[in-house]
Amino acid sequence: MPSKQLTIEQALTLLAEAPPRIATLTADLAPAQLHAVPTPGEWSASDVLAHLRACADVWGGHILAMIAEDAPTRRGVNPRTWITKTDYLELEFRVSFRSFATQRADLLAILESLPPKGWSRTATVMAWGSPIERTVLHYAERLALHERPHLKQIERIANAIQ
Repeated sequence: MPSKQLTIEQALTLLAEAPPRIATLTADLAPAQLHAVPTPGEWSASDVLAHLRACADVWGGHILAMIAEDAPTRRGVNPRTWITKTDYLELEFRVSFRSFATQRADLLAILESLPPKGWSRTATVMAWGSPIERTVLHYAERLALHERPHLKQIERIANAIQ
């Protein structure tokens, strides 16, 4: 669970900032650099993007379900498990990034049109054997706060491999 409660505006701002920040950080990197790891055991920029996409799929999927349905019950999925069901780790960075940016734009369009009360819509998420009630704001906040250290990670990677 996020340790800090964001306002709706803060969550929207952070979610909107991620794609342009990634684009700026990676603009001057060649495809091989985007898949390079700065030191053994670390992630490449492409790996970080794949992880962010998996998180966006899982947590963004919960958001969309809560908006579309009244109090749905969802199965909790770990994004690290979800990524194994995708081809995100093998994709060329720019192709993957375009998909991430499009997905984010679509999510933001929905969230920006949501009335304040809509941010309190809930789902019951069955996670690790226990039902947990979550809100749209919870998952938007979780996504936004989770991305911040990964954006810094991409920046460190870009600086290390240039």
